[in-house]
Parts: sequence; C-alpha cells; structure tokens
Amino acid sequence: MGRAPYSKDIRGLVVAEVRAGSSRRAAARRFRVSASSAIRWVEEHGNVPRQRRPVGRSPLDGHAAWLLALIAAEPDLTLAEVVRRIFDELGVATTDSSVSRFFARHGISFKKKPQGGRAGPARRG
Repeated sequence: MGRAPYSKDIRGLVVAEVRAGSSRRAAARRFRVSASSAIRWVEEHGNVPRQRRPVGRSPLDGHAAWLLALIAAEPDLTLAEVVRRIFDELGVATTDSSVSRFFARHGISFKKKPQGGRAGPARRG
C-alpha cells in the first residue's frame, strides 16, 4: 500500500526553498521527501528556473598560460602526453577530451603529419 499524499504545506515549503535558491534535490533532502516529488512540485508551480552548471569553469583555464607555453615549446606532444605532463607538473587530473576542448577554445588545432614515406599500393608487375 502506498503512502498518503504530502500536505500542501510541505509542498509549499519545498517550492519556497527552491525559489530561495536551493536546488530541487537539496530541498527534497531537507524536507525528507523524494527528489522526484520535489522536482514535480516545482514544475507544477512553474517560474522556478533550473540551476545550471557555470559555463567555462574548466580547471585547465587557470593554467592556460603554462599549457599554451608547453604546446608552443613542444608542438609534437600527443593529447595523452599533455594529460600526463599536466598531472606530473601541475597535479591536475584531467582527460584527453578536456584538453582537446581547451585547445579548441583557444584556437589550437593539431594536424596529422606523416612520419615518413609510406608504402605505396601493391602493383602487379
């Protein structure tokens, strides 16, 4: 058998908490209701914007000068090598895709360069 519906008072408190700046899930924890109920109640009352993650908050942005100098000094580094250097020298754990996005934001692209003469197609003699 299911639980009895929550009172309008508790619903109003959860919605007021979200309007005051708390996230839906934090408000749900505070008032000991399920997150899905809090989300639904807020959506029913409307006019409460969803909280979004700040844009441009990459941990690499704080080390932009160092990272750009590294690539200028050693342009042949692979993304995996850059990730390893960032961890070894700065202590920042990151991923290949994060470094790739950083370079894209700063207008740096990497072109594939041939390592040497490639074998041509097999031909019949």
